[in-house]
Amino acid sequence: MLQSFQRPRPRKLPLGKDRFEDEARFLRSWLERPLVVGAVTPSGKALARTMAAYVDPRIPGPVLELGPGTGPVTEALVRRGVAQDRLILVEFNPEFCRLLKRRFPKATIVQGDAYDLPETLSGVLAEPAAATVSSLPLFTKPMDQRLELLEAAQGMMHPEAPFIQFTYAVVPPIPARSPFYRTRASNRIWRNLPPARVWVYNKVTAP
Repeated sequence: MLQSFQRPRPRKLPLGKDRFEDEARFLRSWLERPLVVGAVTPSGKALARTMAAYVDPRIPGPVLELGPGTGPVTEALVRRGVAQDRLILVEFNPEFCRLLKRRFPKATIVQGDAYDLPETLSGVLAEPAAATVSSLPLFTKPMDQRLELLEAAQGMMHPEAPFIQFTYAVVPPIPARSPFYRTRASNRIWRNLPPARVWVYNKVTAP
C-alpha cells in the first residue's frame, strides 16, 4: 500500500498553544510591571504586518526593535524579508529575552533599557541602522524622555531611516508637527485588540 507524504509546513509563530502561552506571559508581566510592559496581550498580526511594512529590507544595515516582547513584530519583520542576523532586539524582560533567543537564534538579543540606547547598545552597532521599530509604551514616559529616545534612535540610523512606533491612543505619542521630522500615520487598525495606529518619524535632512 502506497503512503503519501506531505512536506511539513514551516512553523508559524505564534499560533495555537504558542499564542495562548504568549498571552499568559504578557498578562503576567503586565500585572507585575504595568508601566514597563504597557500591554496585556502581544501585538496582533495586522498591527505587526503594518509596522513591518514601513521597513525597506533592501536598505542595508541592522534593524533595531525596541520592546519586542514575545516576537510578533519580529516575526513580521522576518516575513517582510529582513534576515534574522540583521535584527537587534532590545528587551528589558529576561523571560522574554530567553524566549526570543529560542525563536530567533540568529538575531542579536540585548537585555537592557531601551530608553537608554547609547548605553544599552554600546559596542553592539557596527554600522548605521536601517530602521527602528518600537513597541514601547511611550505614554508611560514624560514627553522629554520620548523625544530623547527618538533623538537617540535617529543618531544610530541612516539620516532618513524611519522610527516606527505604534500606539493605542488617538493622539500621536510624539508631536506630529515638527520642523525636525516628517511624520505619517497608518489608518486605525481595528483588527488589533485594542485598535492601534502606527506612527512613522523621519528626520528632516538639510537640502
